Amino acid sequence: MTEFKNPQQQLQTFHLRVTAAAFFVLICFSLLAVRFVYLQVFRHNQYALQADENRVSLAPIVPNRGVIMDRNGVVLARNYSAYTLEITPSKIGRPLEDLVTDLSDVIEITPRDRARFKKLMDDSKSFESLPIRTRLTDEEVARFTAQRFRFPGVDVHARLFRQYPLGETAAHVIGYIGRISQRDRQRIDAMSEENDSDSAKYDIRRDVNNYKGTDYIGKIGVEQSYETQLHGITGFEEIEVTAGGRPVRTISRTPATPGDNLVLSIDIKLQQVAEQAFAGRRGAVVAIEPKTGDVLAFVSAPSFDPNMFVEGIDQQNWDALNNSADRPLLNRPLRGTYPIGSTYKPFMALAALELGKRTTSWGFQDTGSFTLGNHTFRNDVRNGQGWIDMYRSIVVSNDTYYYMLAHDLGVNAIHDFMAPLGFGQLTGIDIEGEARGILPSTEWKRKAYKKPAQQKWYDGETISLGIGQGYNSFTILQLAHATATLANNGVVMKPHLVKAVEDPVSHARQLTVPHESARLPYKQADIDFVKRAMVGVIKEGTGRQAFAGAPYDAGGKTGTAQVYSLGKNEKYNHNAIPEFKRDHALFIAFAPAEDPKIAIALIVENAGWGGAQAGPVARRLLDYYLIDEPKERAAEAAALQAAASGAGAASAVSAAPDAPPASAAELDRTATAATTTVSRVAPGASGATAANAAPRAAGGKASAATAAPQPTPPTQPNQPNQPTKREPAVSPTVADEARHRAAIRAQRGQGGTP
Repeated sequence: MTEFKNPQQQLQTFHLRVTAAAFFVLICFSLLAVRFVYLQVFRHNQYALQADENRVSLAPIVPNRGVIMDRNGVVLARNYSAYTLEITPSKIGRPLEDLVTDLSDVIEITPRDRARFKKLMDDSKSFESLPIRTRLTDEEVARFTAQRFRFPGVDVHARLFRQYPLGETAAHVIGYIGRISQRDRQRIDAMSEENDSDSAKYDIRRDVNNYKGTDYIGKIGVEQSYETQLHGITGFEEIEVTAGGRPVRTISRTPATPGDNLVLSIDIKLQQVAEQAFAGRRGAVVAIEPKTGDVLAFVSAPSFDPNMFVEGIDQQNWDALNNSADRPLLNRPLRGTYPIGSTYKPFMALAALELGKRTTSWGFQDTGSFTLGNHTFRNDVRNGQGWIDMYRSIVVSNDTYYYMLAHDLGVNAIHDFMAPLGFGQLTGIDIEGEARGILPSTEWKRKAYKKPAQQKWYDGETISLGIGQGYNSFTILQLAHATATLANNGVVMKPHLVKAVEDPVSHARQLTVPHESARLPYKQADIDFVKRAMVGVIKEGTGRQAFAGAPYDAGGKTGTAQVYSLGKNEKYNHNAIPEFKRDHALFIAFAPAEDPKIAIALIVENAGWGGAQAGPVARRLLDYYLIDEPKERAAEAAALQAAASGAGAASAVSAAPDAPPASAAELDRTATAATTTVSRVAPGASGATAANAAPRAAGGKASAATAAPQPTPPTQPNQPNQPTKREPAVSPTVADEARHRAAIRAQRGQGGTP
């Protein structure tokens, strides 16, 4: 049967289908339009930013780290540029050992370099670029560049390196920098979070983004404690790149702001004299300017070379330092705690006067011992020292007097009087890691011990406190701080190692401690008496031998501290016991007595009697600071004046065409003098400036510093202190450097003392 088609029905079906298809297409295009509007309008900013991020690469510009110099402008830490050979482990595409072996055929890579690189890898992430060789020569760079195609993931970078030109000198003060570790990154993150928590105190230098591109950070010393100021502010460069990451052009550039310079309170020449005075012995010295709190010398002996740590110390040197019985890494003035022996007695005498327990005239006939209960405490002179009043108790260092005084005062009264002087307290000095020590009291003992029997304070424990023994344990920094406060008539100045922070552009300086911290309410008559007795120690007492013939008046006190307790019938024999059980030798001093400009405290570990072993060290420091250094500055001023006069005369000759020419002999003498002055300065030693030569007795010291010029990188790999062939290998003195700078200023027409 034939089926007839209905055209009208087919047409309607077709129209229906077309309408449905059109409607479906309309819906699709509507959805696309909505999505288009959403992306182009509502999400425009987000995707425009992503597009820019794909097109623009933001590269950090690491700032130059600030220079560290001493109070007279001598550079102690500086930067120089050099090439490094670096490997990015995630990009090498083959075993690392094979790569390093092939690299060593092109550039020398020592076992020490390999060990250091392995240690860096353990502390870093695989995508970080790590140096396997530093301070490449131009020849080594050229050799690698010619074969660079063989080593994917390996490249040569120009880097700034930190250098400490004086090596071990003041290493515990300056500290050192090192590569940023995971622990350092956690510390940076914590610092940034704290910084973000208070918008009113926000500091861009403490932001985590400020460390983008930075590989090094301060580890100890002022390099660590002033990290924020030294680091500077990171700059950024916007670079347009292709899809493959190839740079096309620089869009914008925000330059980095260099870090601030630090002007230390340290007098580096005094520091060197103090370090040399130890001559291989262990100990510590702190010298303070009483009126300002400036730490003039801060010695921990033995020391170490901080340059070893900048690129990572090798295992052999680390073991030598870390396992040494002399503990060169220990910052003794800051962290070493000691019984201070008889150097405690002047402060005990002051306590007696201030608390009304003694008068200056009260005395007794010393029999050589003091008995409390069943225990007898003996004087150093077993038969006694005759009539002892307060003056003689300090001058001859009588123990019996202070046994009795400590018993009369009591432990808590001693604690309460000594705490404001800084004993057993943190001084707040501007480097991290300061130890508190122990200033005992009944409360301290209750907290220090767990058993009730141990928590009880016994009267017999108080007696030895009077002579600086017993539970007393203080740092040499605390002892020096207390001595400076006494010398300054009770005015407390916070001890500090950084005198000022200097802006690297304007050279404006901001003092770190501009004002006194406190004034202790002591009677001036009491202070004067104790200081007069300390002068008596130097003139007629236990310090007279060390200071015989001194051309200035000084006050001081000797001290000898027991390291371990003797048995009941045991006698001390210095030469018969092991070295590390021998007594410590201590000395405190201030000078000139009438107007103290320096106060010192020092210890020579396990050396014996303080007057014989520590006294000569104190004498050497005071002699240099009060006599020798002013003479050196006077000589420098004379040399500067002569150079200025010579430059003026040369200008006058050139300006007068009718003047007779200088003789060949005169010209030769002038050239020889100039050559001698310049040749005595070692390479890279620029940065020091001449200082005012006025003697301290005539009104203190003044100094001027100029910004340190960029140092020249060393010519040999791994030898930052080696001189170039063009300059003589003569070690400079600070005076030489100052004279050289003065000569340059004079030649430029800037003569005259700064």
